[in-house]
Amino acid sequence: MTRQYFGTDGIRGTVGQTPITADFALKLAHAVGRVLKRSEVKPTVLIGKDTRISGYMLESALESGFNSAGVDVVLLGPLPTPGVAYLTRALRASLGVVISASHNPFDDNGIKFFSAQGTKLSDAWEREVEAVLREDPVWEDSANLGRSRRLDDASGRYIEFCKSTFANNLTLKGLRIVVDGAHGAAYQIAPKVFHELGAEVVAIGCAPDGLNINKGFGATHPEALIEAVKQHRADLGVALDGDADRLQLVDAHGRLFNGDELLYLMADDRLRRNEPLPGVVGTLMTNMAVELALKARGVGFVRAKVGDRYVLEELEKNHWLLGGEGSGHLLVLDKHTTGDGLISALQVIQTSVRSGKSLAELLSGMTLFPQTLINVRLQPGQDWKSNTKLETEKLAVEAELGDNGRVLIRASGTEPLVRVMVETRDAAQAKACAQRIARTLSL
Repeated sequence: MTRQYFGTDGIRGTVGQTPITADFALKLAHAVGRVLKRSEVKPTVLIGKDTRISGYMLESALESGFNSAGVDVVLLGPLPTPGVAYLTRALRASLGVVISASHNPFDDNGIKFFSAQGTKLSDAWEREVEAVLREDPVWEDSANLGRSRRLDDASGRYIEFCKSTFANNLTLKGLRIVVDGAHGAAYQIAPKVFHELGAEVVAIGCAPDGLNINKGFGATHPEALIEAVKQHRADLGVALDGDADRLQLVDAHGRLFNGDELLYLMADDRLRRNEPLPGVVGTLMTNMAVELALKARGVGFVRAKVGDRYVLEELEKNHWLLGGEGSGHLLVLDKHTTGDGLISALQVIQTSVRSGKSLAELLSGMTLFPQTLINVRLQPGQDWKSNTKLETEKLAVEAELGDNGRVLIRASGTEPLVRVMVETRDAAQAKACAQRIARTLSL
């Protein structure tokens, strides 16, 4: 059975349109509650949210839906997605719920879930919930309804957890750090974490009004961070997205480091300290330079499908700890069960503090390959997979590149596009090869 509502990261859409409506949220929570009660007599669910104005509406509807199924609810208020995952595990709750559309604009929202262990739930669990959604509700009588309460110190608990992942013998004293909260869930938390570890903090993107999340600030708009770092002559800049599971870093010169580079820096730190690092997981889009640099140092490398969910699956399958995407979703499984922008930032920054070297100096031996990405729009009914000219040209380019480059051709998951990506050490060669392949799709 295919899933009707759940996508790759929960349920997401435009507010006021199915499924992001108050009535659907109530039905969804009721269905989830009934699934939980199949294995637990009196489940407890945590609900956190980001700063979108629609979060109030969805929070109330979810709370009512859970209570109607006999499930107790703990309201966390605005809290990063990884903070909800952490508290779900720490408080031994049955389930964690996050109301957020991550890096999307304010008029979108979404609902996603974490298991009692603070991990994403399986496709099978999502299909079970959708099956119950198709059934008539089973309302509990008054004596068996769930109760609700608010956890007033949720943010304080999460702040302490984040700080605990930073080495005890290190400090951020002497560093001026610009922190961009994207007007999102970490707007209060992120500045406090860096301040309490000793840094002088300049906060931007930390004044949410319910309508400005991700607007001109945050990890998807790093130009605001780059400008603020230069303006305040800061040592570093850290940008999160709306739910704070994605990260961008900028150095004092305004250089932006993407997720591939940050992933390598975390791996490099462990290798420098002679910690075991059998392997690292990237995605189909991870820059080839990262793969080659890691393999040259005896570290295995596996590519997952695009999406932090698939990175996590590969990490768990291989029993590895480090993985991530170029977009800034990074996983450090001996620090947290899910991607966490704050914790990832701390792991990278402590690498620089510990070594006494800048991020650029630490990356001097690993230079990303130039990548050319061309999006080719498909005609209605066009079967690109059976295009023999495409396959012939792809093989010719791969032979030309040899071990010094690679080709990736994949369909967009949201638009009628085929994405052609070529990367190699020579930028002009990457561009020319990508154009040759793309032309075969346009003929």
